[in-house]
Amino acid sequence: MSEPFTSPFDRPEVVAASEAWAASGRWIPAGGHQVWCARFAATTAVGNPPLLILHGFPTSAYDWKAALPALRAERDVVVLDVQGFGLSDKPDHRYSIRGYADDVEAVIAAEALTEVDLVTHDMGDTVGGEILARTLEGTSALAVRRRVVTNGSIYIDMAQLTLGQQVLLGLPDERNDQVASDGGTAFRAGFVGTFAPDTRIDDATELDLDVVVHQAARAGGLAMLPRTIRYIEDRRAEERRFTGAIEAHPAPVGLVWGDLDPVAVHAMAERFSTVRTDAPLITLDGVGHYPMVEAPDRLAAAVLHLLDTQLA
Repeated sequence: MSEPFTSPFDRPEVVAASEAWAASGRWIPAGGHQVWCARFAATTAVGNPPLLILHGFPTSAYDWKAALPALRAERDVVVLDVQGFGLSDKPDHRYSIRGYADDVEAVIAAEALTEVDLVTHDMGDTVGGEILARTLEGTSALAVRRRVVTNGSIYIDMAQLTLGQQVLLGLPDERNDQVASDGGTAFRAGFVGTFAPDTRIDDATELDLDVVVHQAARAGGLAMLPRTIRYIEDRRAEERRFTGAIEAHPAPVGLVWGDLDPVAVHAMAERFSTVRTDAPLITLDGVGHYPMVEAPDRLAAAVLHLLDTQLA
């Protein structure tokens, strides 16, 4: 007889959906640990470089599941979970933007990526900034052809951190089992709390939200949140390196932004546009911090419009 599930995020259908997603990818070695990644082949190959997507905090690549069918229509799509998130290992150590970028570099090597289009979200914007900084320095040979930045606190002085983020940052940088004691209920509430108020969540999305929480809780991940959130400290300490590279990298860049984001407020995208006057901005009306979850079809259409039309 199978063991009964112990939380709403361990229901059989949630576990089955998570396992199906895991089976679509593989684990590769990175810094002595294992990082999960997946490459989804283009439905129709037309010669585009792969699309490399970097996820945000505190979720994972699974955020992009609903947008994938449209995004992979004419290009391979590569996704990964950096250490501490989703399906990757969650070691008890100090996490950093540079460490997350090392995980990305490990996937770049494993997938033999030489040229990509880069799409980033939330913390992934800053991790992408570190990757871009390395290409500018010549320490990374990756060629970034075009790029799209989505809702993320690229200007940390403008960020409106959630109460949950503030609490986590106020805790010591160490594993905290008390944070995980509710099994993920607070995590889910905080996640959904960054959506636009009128976001409609259907049954399929409800299941996907539970899968995100299930994967976040995997391998003690919730207890590691006071450690994985230290990316904000890194962002504050080295913003000019990360955001400077996002601003300065010569690859054409565009932005897709939910206008009702309560964290990475829309004014950030507007500020970026004054620095990169050549960067088109597509605003998704009535969308919050997670466009790929709240409005996946609109997000995918906007990203592809930028990559294939405005940035071409």
